[in-house]
Amino acid sequence: MPMLVAIPSNNPGGLEARMSDHFGHCDVFTLVSVEGAEVQEVRIIPNQGHEQGSCLAPVQYLAGHGARILIAGGMGMRPLAGFQDAGIMVLHRGATETVGEAVAAMTEGRLPYFGNENSCGGGSGHCH
Repeated sequence: MPMLVAIPSNNPGGLEARMSDHFGHCDVFTLVSVEGAEVQEVRIIPNQGHEQGSCLAPVQYLAGHGARILIAGGMGMRPLAGFQDAGIMVLHRGATETVGEAVAAMTEGRLPYFGNENSCGGGSGHCH
């Protein structure tokens, strides 16, 4: 059964796109349907953005598109908790640079879980 993976990406999105450093500030989300180690489908959706204090809007947006996994390099504690509450697994991109590299690393089991130590913003109350 295919698994839908969301990756915050720079324009134009797709497997060759560079990953965005902070999930909430990406240009687009690349959605990759993966079954085993094979990419089944690639779609690109715009980042709807979010206002200060509404860090969960992108979480709901991606959940609504069916994302089950998110691969990211940086985000605040609120969206991380939101993804966890929504049942979306969050993985840290590690040293990967492009969407395709991240997906390959994920299918090979080389990406660690995104933990509190990877979050940004600390206690400042802002999100990424």
